[in-house]
This record gives sequence, structure tokens and C-alpha cells, in this order.
Amino acid sequence: MKTGKVVALSGGIGGAKLALGLDRVLAPGQLTIIANTGDDFRHLGLHISPDIDTLLYTLAGLDDPVRGWGRRDETWNFMQALGQIGGETWFQLGDGDLAIHVERTRRLAGGETLSEVTDGLRRRLGIASAIVPMSDDPVRTRVETDEGWLDFQHYFVRRRCEPRVRALEFAGAATARLAANALAALSDPALAAIIICPSNPYLSVDPIRAVPGLREALHAASAPVIAVSPIIAGQAVKGPTAKMMAELGLMPSAATVAEHYAGLIDVFVVDEADAETGVGGAEKRVGPTLMRNLDDKIGLARLVLGVTGWTV
Repeated sequence: MKTGKVVALSGGIGGAKLALGLDRVLAPGQLTIIANTGDDFRHLGLHISPDIDTLLYTLAGLDDPVRGWGRRDETWNFMQALGQIGGETWFQLGDGDLAIHVERTRRLAGGETLSEVTDGLRRRLGIASAIVPMSDDPVRTRVETDEGWLDFQHYFVRRRCEPRVRALEFAGAATARLAANALAALSDPALAAIIICPSNPYLSVDPIRAVPGLREALHAASAPVIAVSPIIAGQAVKGPTAKMMAELGLMPSAATVAEHYAGLIDVFVVDEADAETGVGGAEKRVGPTLMRNLDDKIGLARLVLGVTGWTV
């Protein structure tokens, strides 16, 4: 196996799937995953970090393969009891899932950073790869819709992505600082590859890119930046990516995503269904990118790492 370190930028379920493949083929300590925290919010007095938790559950083998989010074999006694007394139930928190939110909130209140809390949780769950938030400072994704401005979870979960999207903003990004462990991973002289997972470019990757210092760190790194398209044959595998692109006046296609990343990436990986798609100035690699099972995730990880000469 080639030696070196790998950094992956991830948000949402698609990002976690490739992160799992990378985690399975790389040696312990080789992979650092920088997680989107633009989806974070306070709910019922708790600090919720959906994309971090998706990574924690997925890499620990605790994720629900049916819903695609939350813990497997979950129970819902808390939500049922909350509904009986008139509490807010639009954001579902399972009984097991509650534990991680309660513990995170407790530790943050005690003075730990989100990076410290996240690292402690991944160690307790037996995850060998590092998972770091993009920032320890709050950055919140907000969506301008035909119903007005909505905080991300109110758009994504409460309104189920139904309002038409007009614009996005990342509140707090201008004054946020790149998490120290994220900067260290991107500055590591042993860094051999930077991978942008097939996450929503606008809702999951752009919040990370909006943090000051991230773009500069990517450009300063000598390692190639490789992005995987979340669009296959004009459709998003999961989530509102294609719908959002159309509402923003963009053609839902792999080529549009490649254009969005122009000047940032060196290589763009597209599915076999998009083999004839142009990717601008980036180098194009083609292969199966649909991840239905663990073998698919490992296969895509090997394809992406192979761009840099890795044989795994």
C-alpha cells in the first residue's frame, strides 16, 4: 500500500458512504474526515450535529441501513412521550440517538470544543479514522426560499425541502476559524490526496469551503484534490441536490458540479453513465459511483485513491 495521509471533505449520507469505504481500505491513522457543521443546530436544548453523527454511526457500524440516518434498531419512546405532552416532534430523536446529543451538549457546556467532543466520541465508538468538524465556531446554513429565509433543518426536515430555493448563506462563516485539527491535516507534509466526497456541493461542501483558511489550505497543499460527482445521469442519488440545482437555474448534471468546483479540483470522478460528460479543466476519471453496499463503497474508495497511484 502507498504510504501517506488522506483528507476527505464530507457532509450527509453520500459523504459518509465514501468515508466508510476509505476507512475500510486505509490503515488506521491515514484518514482524516473534515465534517460539515453548517447543519448543526440547537433543538430541545441539545446541540445536534447531524453530519458528524452520520459519520460516527456509519464508521462505527451503528447506522440504520433502511432510513439512511440515525442508529439502527432504534426505539422512539421519548418522541412518543414528547408528542403526548405537546412537545415539538418534527425532528425525530431516537432513544439511543439522544445519548450522543445529551453527552455532546454536556461536554460543550463544560468547556470542551466540538473538535474535542467529536474525537472523544469516535474513540469510544472504536473508529480508527479521525473525524474533525470544519470549525469549532458556529456556522449555520440558511436557505432563502419562496417562503422566506429558513434555517437549514427547518427547510430540510420540517418542510421536507418543499419550498423553492432562491439562495443560500452560511451565517457566521466570515468570522469562523478553521478547526486546528483540520488545518493540521491539510498542512501535513505526508498528505497524498484530498477527496471531496459525493455530498451536496451547495449544502454540504460549500459551508466547509466558506470557512476562512480552508480554500487557502487546499491551494497550498501539494496533494491533488479529487472530487466525486453526487449527480448520476442528471439525478441525485439521494437528497435535494438535483431539485435545488434546477431551482437555482442550474442544469442538474455532473458537468455543472465540475464547473462549480472549477479552480479547486484536479480530478473529477463521474459515473459510467456520464462517461461523455465534460469536466472543464479537471482531469476526468470514470467508474461506477453508485454505492448500494459495502463492496460498492470500497470499490469507489479504491477508484478514487487509484488516481494518485494507490493500490489497495
